[in-house]
Amino acid sequence: MPPARPPSPTEDSVPNPSRRTFLVSVAAVAASAGPLVSLAHAAARTPKVLVIGLDGALLKRIEDADAPNLDALMAAGLTAPSSIYANPLAPTMSGPGWSTIITGVWPDKHNVKDNTFTGARFAQYPDFLTRAETAKPQLATYAVASWAPITDTVFSSKVDTRVSTPSAEYDTGTTARAVARLRDGNPDAVFVQLDNIDHAGHSYGAASQQYLDAIHGADAQVGQLVAAVTSRAAYADEDWLIMITADHGHTDAGGHGGSTLQERQTFLIATGPTLAAGSVRYDVKMPDVAASALAHLGIAIDPAWDLDGRPVQQPAPDDFDALRGGLQSRVDETAIPTTVLGFTHTPPAGWSVDNSAMGGGGVTEWRGWSFTTDEFWTQAQRDQNRECNVRARNVFAVADGDEWNDKALTGTFDSTLVSPAYPVTGGTTATLTYTTYYRQESPQKGEVLVSYDGAAPVSVRTYTADVPSRTETVTLQVPSGARSARVRFRYTGGNNWYWVIDGVRIGR
Repeated sequence: MPPARPPSPTEDSVPNPSRRTFLVSVAAVAASAGPLVSLAHAAARTPKVLVIGLDGALLKRIEDADAPNLDALMAAGLTAPSSIYANPLAPTMSGPGWSTIITGVWPDKHNVKDNTFTGARFAQYPDFLTRAETAKPQLATYAVASWAPITDTVFSSKVDTRVSTPSAEYDTGTTARAVARLRDGNPDAVFVQLDNIDHAGHSYGAASQQYLDAIHGADAQVGQLVAAVTSRAAYADEDWLIMITADHGHTDAGGHGGSTLQERQTFLIATGPTLAAGSVRYDVKMPDVAASALAHLGIAIDPAWDLDGRPVQQPAPDDFDALRGGLQSRVDETAIPTTVLGFTHTPPAGWSVDNSAMGGGGVTEWRGWSFTTDEFWTQAQRDQNRECNVRARNVFAVADGDEWNDKALTGTFDSTLVSPAYPVTGGTTATLTYTTYYRQESPQKGEVLVSYDGAAPVSVRTYTADVPSRTETVTLQVPSGARSARVRFRYTGGNNWYWVIDGVRIGR
């Protein structure tokens, strides 16, 4: 968001705990998620949540900065770099970003497209504190923000306490208020937003020393907040999930709103039950913050809520994610940095790619179905809607006829991705689910086919028009006597667009 307030001083009026004291506190937080012997005790403790938002913060610059408190949290728990959308889904601005984090759905659902919040669907997709209050009215909820629209607009009046910090106090006042509530009150779920890193990004750029200094100041404030948690008199009987995140990134020169990977960067740092110390994951997305908070508070996520987030405590890796360690650097895609490892043609175990009808030549990375990541694929060519592939996670499969055609070739694009054989029961129904994102340009076509026990494949779905990023559900009528089903995703076309597939499963 654009800077509207003066930067807060590096040192806050609230005393900062020593590094040694904080590391001991973080170790205590991590221990609450410890080995199996502690699970019974953890289950008996009262679940509580603290979410801290660092507006405009870049994870890579946090790692460069003097940020001992954030470093200690990363060492004690989970670090998950992530990326968000760009136009036409929404620009990389604070309104869409915080709405996504707080509601647990992407902008195509909450409908916040900028910082005016015009057309927001918060009644249909409310904030996670409102959902907590609705499910468990006895919970004490608290939200405080340096950027007023968060507490004035995104969080509803159902939240017990919403505070927009006066501009003269800025992050210093936000931190002091949150510390007092955590230390002296008995909140169950707390949201805190700090703004000064974003201010420094706008004023000086993410490559500046001032941006690093702002991270250092925010780090001290994070330390105060966590110390307020761990110093609580009832802390031994409480089970805290602490999450740190950001709404968007910044360019080196300063600013955001565009489609560069740096502007689209966000992250989650989290400590709590089941989150292993020093762990790194690539399957986490912005909407997961809300879902994780609700799950930790013991609130069952109703499918009718239509959330995009899933609890980080309940990872659900798919077959493609196992390929991350074998990803390669670019071959023909010179716009992608050589340091980015992001594609392979080698399918995971049980999968295959049939390129028997595939044309020759073309861009190496995209000849037939490829397995790639957001970081790699979106840098192949910006602003062609690849940034809107928000519901695929970690490694996904893509057939990209557009990029394949950027080098001399013969023939047309005709490639089929073939799944393993899934067990089914003859004479019943089975459910095929997968995440997809499809951009159409004639004569392109995507076709989903299923074969049973090696019989001829039967078409169950065809794509010949744009399909936004979503999860598809197809009911399969399993023939009598069938014992296995194999899925084929066939993409054909010329110099057209692309098709993304991820998270393929068949359930009985």
